[in-house]
Amino acid sequence: MLDGLKEALQYINGLKEDSMAPKILEIRGKTYCNKDMKRYYGEEADFASELSVNTLTALVDYIKGKPEELRETMILHIVSPMRVALYSGLIYERNREQLMRASAIVNEFKFDSYYDQERFLIELQANFLDTPDLHTIMQVSGNIKSGTTANYSDDGTTQKTTIKSGVEFQDVIVPNPVKLRPYRTFMEIEQPESSYVFRVKDSERGPSFKLVEADGGLWKNAAMKRIKEYLEYELSDQLETHHITVIA
Repeated sequence: MLDGLKEALQYINGLKEDSMAPKILEIRGKTYCNKDMKRYYGEEADFASELSVNTLTALVDYIKGKPEELRETMILHIVSPMRVALYSGLIYERNREQLMRASAIVNEFKFDSYYDQERFLIELQANFLDTPDLHTIMQVSGNIKSGTTANYSDDGTTQKTTIKSGVEFQDVIVPNPVKLRPYRTFMEIEQPESSYVFRVKDSERGPSFKLVEADGGLWKNAAMKRIKEYLEYELSDQLETHHITVIA
């Protein structure tokens, strides 16, 4: 009886191993496998490990300083306003080698989220370039009297509230839209300007403020264009010598 049980277990184990083994099928001249398998290449196709940096300057310095590490053709792919990747042209089995990735370090201001008065003022100074509209909303948000915002009409675009001017209080129209330039791409290029809706509301802890993006993401196209222009200028000689294509 025990011998029969042993044989049954061995048979079941064999079925399991057989089911786990990859099976190669030919269907209408195409080869398929029922398992996900990683292709291993010969020594001639060894890929370099990817370098990770945080500035466009480092990317430019690498291309200028290590031309011997580049392949016959290269691609600088501007993936987003925060990321640029350096790839080779097509190589073995139409793969590409990624040599470097540049990822911008940006302060994360939470758009479309309310901040209390003190935190909002700190975030504005930390995350935005100094502009006239920034001064305006800082003046308004820094001097609003608690408990007054909810008493005024709001037509969806403009709000009227009360700010303290010296020892007196004055009714003011909250500015909308405002033109601001937050830090949100590589520092080597000019930060793009965008329109924002500035909103104010009262809460139990006092006035709260938020900024809502109002340009439909057009700033991303502007930022990527400026990154492309920067790279083409800084690498004007290398682009032709090393057959580097910049795409955005």
